[in-house]
Amino acid sequence: MVKPKKHLGQHFLKDTDIAHDIVKAVKKQQKGMKILEIGPGTGVLTQFLVKEYPDDLVLIDLDKESINYLEKHYSEIKENIIYGDFLRLDLSERLGEKYVIIGNFPYNISSQIFFKVLEDKEKVVEVVGMLQKEVAERLASPPGNKNYGILSVLLQAFYDIEYLFTVGREVFDPPPKVQSGVIRLVRNERQTLDCDEDLFKRVVKQGFQNRRKTLRNALKPLNLTDEVKQLPVLNKRAEELSVKEFEELTNTVASGRINEV
Repeated sequence: MVKPKKHLGQHFLKDTDIAHDIVKAVKKQQKGMKILEIGPGTGVLTQFLVKEYPDDLVLIDLDKESINYLEKHYSEIKENIIYGDFLRLDLSERLGEKYVIIGNFPYNISSQIFFKVLEDKEKVVEVVGMLQKEVAERLASPPGNKNYGILSVLLQAFYDIEYLFTVGREVFDPPPKVQSGVIRLVRNERQTLDCDEDLFKRVVKQGFQNRRKTLRNALKPLNLTDEVKQLPVLNKRAEELSVKEFEELTNTVASGRINEV
């Protein structure tokens, strides 16, 4: 039996009904489109995924003990079981032009997983993931909510995000200290932002670094002109702005900066 490892942030889901509900939450997978499970562990999701997507399922895990277990119990997809780190590997050849991600994501790397999803947003059409409830709520949070943050804005620019359901601590081995939440991200129709994407990211990150301050103060490092500083939008805080408003602010910053920072 695979033992959960603290240094890998492993908390194995034991409840098969919940596992089945997570698998059923996938909407956009189409025949021939790969579905990548990150951190399958003991295969509680895998057992349902392999029935639904026998020809399209790819597994990746950083735990060699889990890999050995999976290769033994799911030998029919052995060639699609990868020992490695999702955050470091280039899986483009294995996954093709479009793919879906699913998993019970380790708490300690869940944000990093979603930053990588953003890097590969032209290929990742959907993500169904279980992660720390607080983080899941943050990603799905609308503007004006205290949970709304940097990753909320960056992801919501390209994905429609839905918080699906909460999972209690007692259904994991070992039980985590916090509750978990399951969310679904579905790629929207937006291909590009209506502004410079790199500057957009910098404006968003700078705005939230001092989220209690108004944007006028939070964006000081961007060297805004006096004219731009007087705009009413800068009286707001970052958490009050929608993706569209951040795009407009980015264009304003681009036209009203003195120096390239």
